[in-house]
Amino acid sequence: MNATEPRRRWWPRSVRARTALAAASTAALILVAIGWWLHHDVYRQGTRIAEKQAEQQLWALVDQLNEGVVPAHRDTVLPYEVVATGRRAAVAYGGGMDAFDPGTRHVLPAPAEAREPGSLTILPLRIPMRDSSSRDRFGMAGRTRTVMFADISADELGSDKVAALGVTTDAHLRVYVVVLPRTAEDMARTTDLLLLRAGLVGLVLIAAVTYFAVRIALRPVEAIRVLTASVTATDPRERVTVPATGHEITALATTINATLQRLDTAAAQQRRFVADAAHELRSPLTTLLASLEVALAYPERTDWPAAATTAARQTRRLQALAEDLLLLARLDTRTPVTGPETVDLTALASRLTEQYPLTERPLTLTCDSTAPAHAHGNPDEYERLLRNLIDNAARHAAHRIQITIRNQDDWVVLTVHDDGPGVPAEDAERIFERFVRLDDARSRDDGGTGLGLAIARDLADRHGGTLTLAPRTLGACFRLRLPRARTPAEK
Repeated sequence: MNATEPRRRWWPRSVRARTALAAASTAALILVAIGWWLHHDVYRQGTRIAEKQAEQQLWALVDQLNEGVVPAHRDTVLPYEVVATGRRAAVAYGGGMDAFDPGTRHVLPAPAEAREPGSLTILPLRIPMRDSSSRDRFGMAGRTRTVMFADISADELGSDKVAALGVTTDAHLRVYVVVLPRTAEDMARTTDLLLLRAGLVGLVLIAAVTYFAVRIALRPVEAIRVLTASVTATDPRERVTVPATGHEITALATTINATLQRLDTAAAQQRRFVADAAHELRSPLTTLLASLEVALAYPERTDWPAAATTAARQTRRLQALAEDLLLLARLDTRTPVTGPETVDLTALASRLTEQYPLTERPLTLTCDSTAPAHAHGNPDEYERLLRNLIDNAARHAAHRIQITIRNQDDWVVLTVHDDGPGVPAEDAERIFERFVRLDDARSRDDGGTGLGLAIARDLADRHGGTLTLAPRTLGACFRLRLPRARTPAEK
């Protein structure tokens, strides 16, 4: 068991579950942020409502006092108290202030100095603790509360009103109303509960919708997985269904079909290559075995030198074919050449021209070059490439083979041109396939193994170049383009 596996058990493995969990977590963070903002906004709005309610009650009390009427305890819903200078007990109180027994001694402070009548003042005050405050239903005792107050001058009321209020003519009255946060707290608490319930239901719905939406979206992926699981290297003919929606799964299905097509093509080429190789190997083996069996059956009538010559020729053919197959196998697995070794293709072509044996037919092999042409790569592989091109030209040329080498900007261009029958335009690419021989080159003694041009192209690709058949009206012309290597003098 993997050492890190126990730590990952809490995280679901299913993409559907992971996506649903991620969506629910993101939604939860958003809902928490929205809930925090709503809580504070509702509390602020509730506080404003409570302050407005307290202000309305305050001015109602002031109006009653200005009329010389002592407010009754039952006329208000918020705690209030009316105090006056020169008086120990409160003038009036109610709304819960009776729990502090203000009839004996007022709770809130009397005005030290008179303020302008009609002005409203809001400030925090600490409600004192008293033995009689055990009946405090609003929990005000010992806490600081926001208080609104307004002042009244007794000398502006008249003697009758002053007497009705029970204060002296030179007294200053102050009307207190305590702002209770109960309204704001109740609104915020109600909002929090609603948000909590709605949030939990919303999270469950978001997770469920996300889970099933991803499940539906992944159905084509599951179909692709089931179908590709049945594909084997020997039979990659299955293809996945491409959705018509045009989304990412369509691109995935298209890519998988393209990959399966390449795999199918590669498997077909491999099967064809194995079949061709077996056929090519069987032919010289059959000839060799037949000649040896005849010689052994009739030893006294066998021309042993001729039999040995035939056996040697077929053995050399088998050897050449085996070497070509091994070289192709190495080329299929090797990386492109990036080494610093530099080869002068002009000198290489000139040397091959001088050393190439032309004893079977009267052929003229010439090399035309104006300057050294350098390219990075392996000298032995370059020699094999040029030799294969010359061998192919020598098998088809009538009288002449010409090699030309030119430096063209950043490329070295080498051509091998023969005056033979040429290659039909429709076979310009097919001749580079393995074990391909055209109709006029079917002789296995003269046509080679059918791998020379395929090896030459693979070597060109390995060195970052190209090998193509150039169009010609007479004969065949193979053009090799390789990246040019700059000499120190040119740099």
